[in-house]
Amino acid sequence: MADLNQGGAVGLVVKLPFATPEEFLAKYGGNITRGGIYLRAKAVRPPGTAVTLDLRLAGGDRLLYAAAVVHFVTGQQGQGISGMGLKFGEADAATRRFLDSTIAILPHAQTDVPPVPNGVGPADYTVPALVAAPSLPTVAPAATGAGPARTPAPGTFTAPASPPLEMVTAEALELNTAEPPRTGPVIGIDLGTTNSCAAFVRGNKPAVLHSREGHNTVPSILAFNQRGKLVVGHPAKGQMLTNPRQTVYGAKRLVGRPYASPIVGQIKDRFHYEIAAGQAGEAAVRLGDRIYSLQQISALILREVREVAQNQLGQPISRAVITVPAYYNDNQRQAVREAGKLAGLYVERILNEPTAAALAYGYGRKLNQRVLVYDLGGGTFDASVLELHDTVYEVISTGGDTFLGGIDFDNAIVEYLLEEFRQQTGRTFQGDRVALQRINDAAERAKCALSERSEMRVHVAFVTMIDNKPYDLDVVLTRQKLIALPEKLVDRTLQVCDEVLQAKGLKPQDIDEVILVGGQSRFPLVHEKITKFFNQPPSKGVHPDEAVALGAALLAHSLGQLEGVVLIDVLPMAIGVGLPGGRFKPVLERNVALPASKVYTLSTHRDDQTELELTVFQGDSERAQDNEYLGTLRLAGLPKRPRGTVQVTVTFEVNNESLLKVVAREGTSGREVVSTFTTRDTPETVKARLAQQEAEARPVASGVAHAAGNGAAPVAPANRNMAVAAPAAPVLTPDAAVVSKQKGFMGWLKGLFGRA
Repeated sequence: MADLNQGGAVGLVVKLPFATPEEFLAKYGGNITRGGIYLRAKAVRPPGTAVTLDLRLAGGDRLLYAAAVVHFVTGQQGQGISGMGLKFGEADAATRRFLDSTIAILPHAQTDVPPVPNGVGPADYTVPALVAAPSLPTVAPAATGAGPARTPAPGTFTAPASPPLEMVTAEALELNTAEPPRTGPVIGIDLGTTNSCAAFVRGNKPAVLHSREGHNTVPSILAFNQRGKLVVGHPAKGQMLTNPRQTVYGAKRLVGRPYASPIVGQIKDRFHYEIAAGQAGEAAVRLGDRIYSLQQISALILREVREVAQNQLGQPISRAVITVPAYYNDNQRQAVREAGKLAGLYVERILNEPTAAALAYGYGRKLNQRVLVYDLGGGTFDASVLELHDTVYEVISTGGDTFLGGIDFDNAIVEYLLEEFRQQTGRTFQGDRVALQRINDAAERAKCALSERSEMRVHVAFVTMIDNKPYDLDVVLTRQKLIALPEKLVDRTLQVCDEVLQAKGLKPQDIDEVILVGGQSRFPLVHEKITKFFNQPPSKGVHPDEAVALGAALLAHSLGQLEGVVLIDVLPMAIGVGLPGGRFKPVLERNVALPASKVYTLSTHRDDQTELELTVFQGDSERAQDNEYLGTLRLAGLPKRPRGTVQVTVTFEVNNESLLKVVAREGTSGREVVSTFTTRDTPETVKARLAQQEAEARPVASGVAHAAGNGAAPVAPANRNMAVAAPAAPVLTPDAAVVSKQKGFMGWLKGLFGRA
């Protein structure tokens, strides 16, 4: 690249990290039009400067060769991103063909001037008085193949070989750690396990925003390609077969979970990429020689969705309503909020997916019904009963399983195929991750195809070598067998539905409509079993893939309106505290209407005790170790007084998003702790300590710690400082640990891309 600080015409050689023109347009088509292109540059030349532009693909093939002139610049005086809009002049025949094809694919590309991408700041078109607009140089013939360009005719300006100029790409832009602004339109985002989707309301009608490739959804997949570049969405999905070790999918199942938790231990080996422990002990992903938190992975997916929305709406987007499974615990909801912030989004609301689907179903219809939303997606299952009264949507019962979804249906088919392989060959499958991913891909395609045909041959060539002999997987899969394989999984979903109904004393016949949501809900066996269980066919009133995003967009549209919708949700799982012996005492019960709160008063159990400790869990099991460990709350600096005379009030609050806030306060000293859960304890150490101290706690169990004013039963401390309290009520704000992780994210991003 020519020195942009020197005078005269400039030659620019830009080497792109793409193998094909289609790949370039799919990712960054918003930066090019028929009339020009926007490039990011650390140093820019003023408008009017002549440029010869030579864009090359990763293999060396020329994508674009044209004379151009700097039409505008951005990022001056510290406003926005530093870059230039280059207006094309003469171009070779191959470039013109490429630009013509661009117009056919990208409607916005028909303009004769370069685009001003969203987020780069204002464009400066001022031509300095000393800079005359020079005549454009003659363009050299286009080179073909990966070899060097042909020698230009005398008098032509040849672009010198040089390092590539930075493009304005998703990879080059930094993620935000500051609070995003609350300005502009609000979009709805369905952050899914398999696919994510964005929607927006125009003229009181919600509509899905299409991806760069024209699809209604963006695959929730992130990968490092073979050139070491980060890709998101469809480009990442395209390399799942060839590079599964560096391709992250299904991260939604693990986000917000401790690495040491039993659930992570059970499933981490099911993924083709490596699950590792993050800096704070959370489940994370190892890509190459680095470890990335799942909040970072989710943030990059959310940012891709955000950029899709900006391209569609033609304006900056910084506000969103994001949906999560109804059965997400507090840690997982907080992780999604953090991911949204890192992606530059102010999260106006975390909304449960079934509630969003019900909103899409009933909005504007003035219904008075009791409905059950059956949400079977790629990785999770939720069932929620709602009562709809015109604009009031009240959830009365909810339940689910965050490890039950389309991935498990595919795994059941893969297990059958591998067993058939063993029976046919007499050998156990010994293939690598690439071969296993090829079988997974074949299983997914067979599952979809058998919805329309009675049988399908599943043939995957050369899946393994055994004793220097290649083996194929070749199995005929019938629809009957396909239905039988995941039948137990469908039965599990109905068990959840039954539990959700029984929790409120309801029966299947008390449900007016069953609404199916999620791609896996299309499975024929699901329709058959739902019809039999509820004695009625499910409703076809919403699109399974789009309903959640549309509902989120409708809620986003109603924010701030005087006559908006009213959502009344419930707590999906009980929140409580750990007791001696590893028991769990619910403080706020499951299905309590939100927002909710409870206040308990605890007393010290030793003379001169200066510290109290409280462990908080979320779940429905009577055993603490079977529930999700949310954190340990410590209140230090208590006055030294006889036992029982120092009282601490602990307030548990849950807001309408099921987010938890815990406040502990001692009255005489004024000492207060708000949501500052420590991270040095793992769930296992906490549970072991509770069990170990049971014997110590029993002798002083009578009247040691008591709850005042709420009728709570006395409880014994688990150790010298631990006071086991009760009640809760949510709304969790980012604590110091979250802030620390956000600060560290900038260093992660700079290390990942090697530039600011």
